[in-house]
This record gives sequence, C-alpha cells and structure tokens, in this order.
Amino acid sequence: MCSGEPGSGDVLDDVAALVAERNRIDARLARAVRAAELSQAPERDGLTSMASWLRGHCRLSGAAAARLVRTGRALEHLPALAEAHDAGLATSEQMAKAAEAVTPERLASAVEQGVDLAVVDAVLTGVAIEQSHADLVAVVQHYCNALDPDGPEPDPTEGRSLTLARHADGSLSFRGHLDAVGGERLQTALEAHVQADRPAGDERTRAQRLGDALVQVADNVLTSGSLPTLRGHRPQIAVVIDLDDLVDPAGRPNAGRMGFGATISAARARWLACDGAVSRVVFGPDGAPLDLGRERRLMSRHIRRAAELRDGGCVFAGCGAPTWWCDVHHLVHWIDGGDTSLDNAALLCERHHTKVHHGFRVERRPDGRWRTYRPDGTEITTPAPLLAPAA
Repeated sequence: MCSGEPGSGDVLDDVAALVAERNRIDARLARAVRAAELSQAPERDGLTSMASWLRGHCRLSGAAAARLVRTGRALEHLPALAEAHDAGLATSEQMAKAAEAVTPERLASAVEQGVDLAVVDAVLTGVAIEQSHADLVAVVQHYCNALDPDGPEPDPTEGRSLTLARHADGSLSFRGHLDAVGGERLQTALEAHVQADRPAGDERTRAQRLGDALVQVADNVLTSGSLPTLRGHRPQIAVVIDLDDLVDPAGRPNAGRMGFGATISAARARWLACDGAVSRVVFGPDGAPLDLGRERRLMSRHIRRAAELRDGGCVFAGCGAPTWWCDVHHLVHWIDGGDTSLDNAALLCERHHTKVHHGFRVERRPDGRWRTYRPDGTEITTPAPLLAPAA
C-alpha cells in the first residue's frame, strides 16, 4: 500500500505510536538497570556489573549492554531529557549520544568551568525533540569540544576498536576503527600479502584478496611462536572430533568443533591435521592421558586442553569469559580427596573461581550441561530462548 492510498495514514500512525511506546519502555528499562546497578544487584548472581549481567542473562551484545548502563547513568544528570524519554519523545539512541556529554570526566570539567548543566539539559532536550538525530550528534560534539578546546593531543590508541560477531555457521563478521598510524600498519601488512600473491588468472576481487591476506597474517603469527603464552601453552588452532569421523573419508559435515565454538566438516578437520604447525588433540584409547590420579595436584596441560575444548570458557552461569581467562578448578577439592582428572575439572574465570571457593557451586550434569548454585542453594539460571509465536 503506497502512502497516497486510503488507510495508509493509519499504518503510519501505528508505526509512530509503536516507536513512542518503545521509547517509553526503553526509558523504564534504563531506569531499572540504573536501580539494579546502584543496589549492586548483579552480585547476587556472582557478577560484578550490570553490563556483564545483561550480556550473560539477557543475551545483549557487549556494546548494547554498555550503552544501556551509560543511558541509565545519564538520566540522573539530564532530568529534562530523561522526562522526554519517559514520555516517548526521545529515543534510546538519542539518550546514548547525550550520555557522552555527562561522563564523569566531562561532569568534572563542567563544574570547574562553571557550566550550568540545566542549560545544557534544556538545549539537548529541545534538539532531541524537534530536530534530527544528526543535529543532536553535532550539538553533543560541539559541547564536548568546548569543554576542552585546548586539551592535550588525544592518545590515538584510545579510539581503536574491533568487534567480532560469529554467526551460526561459524563464519565471522567484524567491524572496527583504527587511528591513522594503526591503520597504516594494518594496510602495510595486508598489502604485502596481496601484492606477493597475484598469480596469473587470479579472478578474486580486491575484497577477497584482502580477506585472504588477513587470514595469512594471522596464520604467520600463530606458526611463528611469537604470541604470548596463555595459561601454560602457546595459542593453537584446536579441533575436537571423534576418531571414527577423523578417519572416515565420508565423515559427517559438522563433525569437528573448534576452540571458539565453530563446527567444521571431517574433511576440513583432516585438512587441518595435515599441517604440522597445527596441534592435534584426539580423544581415544591411545590419546593423551586425561586422568593422572591422586599423585598430582596440578592439572596437566593435557587436562587443561581437554577442559578448554569441552567447556569452551567459564562455566559459571551468565559468564562468557574465554578460555584464556580461566583457571582449571577441582570440583571436589584436592584436599578433600578429589582427583586430578577431566571429570573433576571445570573452567572458571578468576572472579568466579574465587566465588566458587566462597560458597557458590558449579556442577556438571550427566547430559553435559553445567549448573550454578548460590551459597543458599538456589540455582542461578539464564532466561530460556524466546519461542516463535504459534502459526
């Protein structure tokens, strides 16, 4: 239905009403997040911040969780704009941009310079309600620049960022930002591979050649052995695959699981196993010993590697800490008779390892799923996946 046909105005009115309702809900959410932060509510679930709780328990991305926390804090300093948000007149995106004007550092600068924050609040509210989002961005930037017009040259590394997003099929998308010097270094490294690998008849696009160059740079660094040692061993590409699938030419398409959770075919796993620079871990009768018995208290590198491949990161409910942040924890403590084995091991980040030694408890069920319990015995759970509405 085009905009000139009868009834189309009703649809557009519905859209506008829904946007306003979403704004009001976002305002309530931001206030609730701030209240939870002030009361240190995440501590009840073993977490230190609302951002980490939102990531682990509500499945928000790191950026979305941080933005929501910042918005909740900004509401306290910009009451007029917060009221507009409550009324559905200002969006969460506008609030997130306005929050940049009231960071702790800028609030301190405003006090030193005698800035009337109420005036700033009124200006931002007027722009947010009456003008475009781009206008609000410009006003916030102008205000921030005015607070420190002659400040020191900013550290270029502070603006560097890289966000990785893994998809269901294991592929990876990323976006980021580098300063001029950092960007020059990356382009120089990539261009060396792009120009050195241009065989006759190469029909790859420029983007494809750059993608291949980036993978080659990573491969070169991994095989050089120059990366920092993490938890006692060098970073390596790892694949978990049943022995039967590894040797069967007609193996299953998703037979292998890689360290960051992606699945690959048995053929792809065999391809990786052929490269001598790739560490091969095979679980089978002739594989590395996983149970060292009571004679050793510390987990061997074999057990650690097996725990990394099995757990994929910290097993504490709601935590997404990667393997290299984690310790290997004895489920039954050594002093209490627990043995040094994979069955008695769990990966826990430093914070949650400490929590488990102070009343919290993790337990691995026969189906392989981990459960986490508070000191009072109640279980910490994350929300069930949303179900699609019935057709």
